[in-house]
Amino acid sequence: MENMELKNFWEQIKAELIEVLPESAHPWIYPLEVSGYDKGILTVVTGQMMGRDLLRKNHYHQIVDVIKKISKNENADFVIIYDEKAAKNLKKENEKIQKKVLEGKLKEQAMENLSSMQSASNLNLKYKFENFVVGKSNEFAYKVTMAVAENPAKKYNPLFIYGNSGLGKTHLMQAIGHYTIFHNPKLKVKYTKTEDYVNDFISNSRNSKDTIENMSKFNKKYTNIDIILIDDIQFIESKNKTMSQMQHTFDSLYNKGKQIVITSDRVPKDIPTLTAALCSRFEMGLMVELTPPDLDTRIEIIRKLAADNDLKYTEDALKYIAMNFEKNVRELEGAFNKVSAYAEITGKALDINLAREVLKCKETDSISPDKIAEVTAEYFDVDVNDIKGTARGQKVSLARHIAIYLAREITGKSFVSIAEYYNKKHTTIMFAHDKIKKELSLKRDLAEAVREIKQVLKVI
Repeated sequence: MENMELKNFWEQIKAELIEVLPESAHPWIYPLEVSGYDKGILTVVTGQMMGRDLLRKNHYHQIVDVIKKISKNENADFVIIYDEKAAKNLKKENEKIQKKVLEGKLKEQAMENLSSMQSASNLNLKYKFENFVVGKSNEFAYKVTMAVAENPAKKYNPLFIYGNSGLGKTHLMQAIGHYTIFHNPKLKVKYTKTEDYVNDFISNSRNSKDTIENMSKFNKKYTNIDIILIDDIQFIESKNKTMSQMQHTFDSLYNKGKQIVITSDRVPKDIPTLTAALCSRFEMGLMVELTPPDLDTRIEIIRKLAADNDLKYTEDALKYIAMNFEKNVRELEGAFNKVSAYAEITGKALDINLAREVLKCKETDSISPDKIAEVTAEYFDVDVNDIKGTARGQKVSLARHIAIYLAREITGKSFVSIAEYYNKKHTTIMFAHDKIKKELSLKRDLAEAVREIKQVLKVI
């Protein structure tokens, strides 16, 4: 018989054997492999010595009858051989199966932990690393948080993530929790909002006969863990007793080699009334900033939202939304959800016309920082390359600052994206913008220049 023909022949026999033999014999039948069929004798091999002996002893005649039936050969017979190579292969296969079973149990345990953690701490199951869109503005923060998740307390401890609201701080923080619970379920993870920590402390520290016991439970709750995730630490300001308790929690965890992750909307030194002791502790590890995503990343974020919800769309619709909502991810997602909901309810196509109809954004997408720089340079009679470059003349510097101010005010683009255009740090761009904004009400000639440039750009 040819190999394929022999294989089909054996599959027919095996299927029939499963039908006629008792279930106790099935575990010995499944691993059998056909070796040959010659002169009516079927040869099979097994890696199970006990299986070979039991089949020979208890089911020889039944097996022969099935072979005779399928082959239509009354003189058919069979030989079963124990093979060491097959035994090794079978052992490896069993080890793989056992590993999968163990992994399945661990995953099941992890999912139970995730569910429990979500219930206890309001952890959002969608805030995982695989759901985070990585771009230039957040790539470093993503890699750092992933490193912490993979090796907690080994380095970057504490990890302090800061940035404006809606940029993904909570997402990355909670992703550490999800990753840890799923990949290392033996570790205890606790996520808490600072407001909840404050309220919990106040509730347990009130004078009563149970205060000592309550505070003991409070301390165990926040220190008998391996990773603590504290969100929005800026809300602890001005709460002196809570800050003292937070210092105790921090020291207890840090001294035991536990991972501490904190988020805030600003760096520690910019949080009013934060104690010097806490400030120094928060700054002793690694501080990572999240800035607004660039256009490509914003488009990718809403493209992923569309894919997750199986929505059809046009690329120009995504670009329109991304160009008009760039301050933070939360605002961007809200705009997309509004358009997609309208498309679903009305049955209209999710295209740029619908996006314009629903969002009613100012039509400033056609005015670029480049166009603004050109008009401003022409107004002040300077070279546009000087505005975009490093020239320091008084007229050029003023023109540059006004161009930066108008780029922010007219297009609504982030300081980061404007900084990319001018090849400067975003803090430099912020300074230029704020300088012109403050001086507009004080200098009439400056206000007049800005008004006339806007007229040329047709935005007033």
